[in-house]
Amino acid sequence: MAKTPIFRVIFQNQGEVFEIYARQIFQSELWGFIEVEEFVFGERSQLLVDPGEEKLKAAFDGVKRSYIPLNTIIRIDEVEKREPARYPKHRVIMSDPSP
Repeated sequence: MAKTPIFRVIFQNQGEVFEIYARQIFQSELWGFIEVEEFVFGERSQLLVDPGEEKLKAAFDGVKRSYIPLNTIIRIDEVEKREPARYPKHRVIMSDPSP
């Protein structure tokens, strides 16, 4: 039986970089968005709890599907193994383009 692929999605939101894992990702019918479904988080039975991943898990608690704008996507990878999701530890500084 084939394994269901896991995708790592790295995107920006309000000046912060987020990294999440999901089993389903596809282009949305809403133009300019991708849909992310079936979020994958670590098991709570582990002895060590990552506070960053717990914040992400709480932020996406109850979310069935998320629509992420294409212009905020930094990278999408299909991975073999899920690593801990990363809550932003730094802010992205963006400057306005000058003519």
